[in-house]
Amino acid sequence: MNSYGQSSVEWAVVGSDIGPLLLAATGQGLVSVVFHAEEPVREKALGRLRDRLGATPVESATGRLAEPIRMLSAYFAGGLREFRLPLDWSLSSGFNRQVLRELATGVSYGTVVGYGDLAERVGQPRAAQAVGVAMGSNPLPVVVPCHRVVESDGGLGGFGGGLETKRRLLALEGVLPEPLF
Repeated sequence: MNSYGQSSVEWAVVGSDIGPLLLAATGQGLVSVVFHAEEPVREKALGRLRDRLGATPVESATGRLAEPIRMLSAYFAGGLREFRLPLDWSLSSGFNRQVLRELATGVSYGTVVGYGDLAERVGQPRAAQAVGVAMGSNPLPVVVPCHRVVESDGGLGGFGGGLETKRRLLALEGVLPEPLF
């Protein structure tokens, strides 16, 4: 067991415009957001959290997730443009963490950045592919907005939540037009 203690990871599933999201938090802050959190995905995600953090996640008991839930609700309602939450970066390290922190603070609502541009911002101009890997490893999607990273030729690039989810998030932020149907 590590310094987290046995019951210090709390989780909840919340509905959103892009489907159910699993949120998990430690005493340090929000540690994980998982897309498509129906039961099989949720169980797998909770197992990964237990293995990676050395603590058994418990369904939210202390209200630790109240503010992240409120902010996500406001974001999907169009009333929140910046998440101001304590984040626990334990599930990310090294280059990936550096890139994700830059993304969290340097790419604002309603804008996009290219993989290569983001690599340049962290002082690794030839690391566009590694930035893609960092986006795929993002433990805090939506809050750390990996949906705002696109290909230099205008393509959407990849997305762990699926391209339709990425399109919907970019449409919500006004970057793409709303789908007709």
